Amino acid sequence: MLTAMIIVSLVATLAGAMLWRQWRSVQIEAAERDRSQASWILVGALDWARLILREDARTGGADHLSEPWATPLAEARLSTFLAADQSNTDDAPEAFLSGQISDAQSRFNLRNLAHQGQAAEAQLRALQRLCEQLNIDSSVPGLIATAIRQASPAPPATPAPSPGAGATPSMAAEGPLLPPSAAQLGWLGLDAQTVERLSPYVTLLPRATPVNINTAGREVLVAALEGIDAGTAERLMQIRQRTPFRSLEDVRPHVGAAVTLDPARSDVRTDFFEVRGRLRLGSRVVEERSLVERRGLQVVVIRRERTAATVQ
Repeated sequence: MLTAMIIVSLVATLAGAMLWRQWRSVQIEAAERDRSQASWILVGALDWARLILREDARTGGADHLSEPWATPLAEARLSTFLAADQSNTDDAPEAFLSGQISDAQSRFNLRNLAHQGQAAEAQLRALQRLCEQLNIDSSVPGLIATAIRQASPAPPATPAPSPGAGATPSMAAEGPLLPPSAAQLGWLGLDAQTVERLSPYVTLLPRATPVNINTAGREVLVAALEGIDAGTAERLMQIRQRTPFRSLEDVRPHVGAAVTLDPARSDVRTDFFEVRGRLRLGSRVVEERSLVERRGLQVVVIRRERTAATVQ
């Protein structure tokens, strides 16, 4: 009897282990399937966004919030397209896709703070005005500007000819690495509260860019257009909502002669856009954020970030 009980216990243990391994394999296969499906759908959504931006480039002109690219995609059900059998979708996974294209140049580009290793004083004053509006410590603009300047490559210096032969120029010291996005400004020593306040209004693009007056918010307009106040910025936003600005000359009558409209600091066109896609597939949610650059009729993906989570 004891031997029989031991054998039964051993068989039950082995059967339980086999069942758990099989269940685990099914779960891994399902997760891999969902990951693959999410990847293909989000890639398709990104390609669709690139097509919209390319078609917008064909029309030319200014970029503003009344154009098709600025209309967000509401959550749409995709379960029917994911089902293997189109005639039977009762067991198809619940898949929903949403997305949005936003103007990356509607925010202040921290890359403007330095040019070829040299400080840009006008841009530093713009960041100081932005931080004042957001009640951020006055030391933050200088800290960020120093990091940007140190990380920006300086123009190569031509070594003076030496009387001796075989002289070798010394290598320049490497500067610090910059965070890939504004949400990771904590790399520079900023506290979490400062990063949370600042990140919706600033960005880090591969090169210096002007702020788009047609898409920027009130705080960014006050920072970018030196000499205007919050009331003037609000008036600009109301005017562009009715009639978007086609050029900087259209903006000039509304800001006064004392305000200098520098094309290097403000414009009505955009080269960089941020594409966000969100896929809800069953209990899993996958979000992707991509930065794209429009170069004529070519839309190039600069970087992609993907995060996943599970909803209860």
